[in-house]
Amino acid sequence: MATALITGASKGLGAEFAWQLAAARHDLVLVARSADALDTLATQLRGAAGVDVEVLVADLSNASDLDKVAARVGDPDRPVSLLVNNAGYGIGKDLVDSTWEVEKAVLDVLVTAPLRLSQVAAKAMTERGHGAILNVSSIAAHLANTSYAAHKRWVLDFTEALATQLRGTGVTATVVLPGLVKTEFHSHPTLSHMRTEFHDVTWLTAEQVVSSALAAVRRKDVVVTPSARYAIAGAVMKALPSSLTRRAASMRTRH
Repeated sequence: MATALITGASKGLGAEFAWQLAAARHDLVLVARSADALDTLATQLRGAAGVDVEVLVADLSNASDLDKVAARVGDPDRPVSLLVNNAGYGIGKDLVDSTWEVEKAVLDVLVTAPLRLSQVAAKAMTERGHGAILNVSSIAAHLANTSYAAHKRWVLDFTEALATQLRGTGVTATVVLPGLVKTEFHSHPTLSHMRTEFHDVTWLTAEQVVSSALAAVRRKDVVVTPSARYAIAGAVMKALPSSLTRRAASMRTRH
């Protein structure tokens, strides 16, 4: 069976990626910070889907932990055929209200880790002549109002560049741009206000996002935005001058 490695796999989109890939008969390597959550999920997946599930506890903002995950991605004796760079979080603060330590940790998880793991995966996969890399960005990539949006814009641009470089190798790169999704992401106190500020119709389910992303990987698409309404919203935001998107409310003005 093919093996997929998923970062941020303990909950939210990561856990949904694990369930859908297990249903498709992929063996799994689950990466996250919480050993207990990973062990629980791994046990459930093994029992329900009968696939092999490996647990790798790691904090991707920690350099030695990132090295450990990179080594697993590039292990020639246990090849990873699909890398899902899903790990991420938001801090709900503007740069002037945050600290360097907090900002650096977010940067390492949202930018450094996908860059490092994608490079390792791309090298290993091109040597074998097949494989896929899936990066999770956000519809926020089309905005210009937070460091989170800037990081997600980088993920989008990076994946498109990577897809170009991988053309003809048998390896693909895909980026998914979810909108608002009903997961634990918005349970943090600094982000919980968004649950009441946006109408129910604007929220997607994890199942919708993951099924759309994996279908795009199978089609070898480079960019996918789940749901027609977010695809339209993304097209509009791309067409608008950044002087307008910068006017979108910042986290600071919401307190």
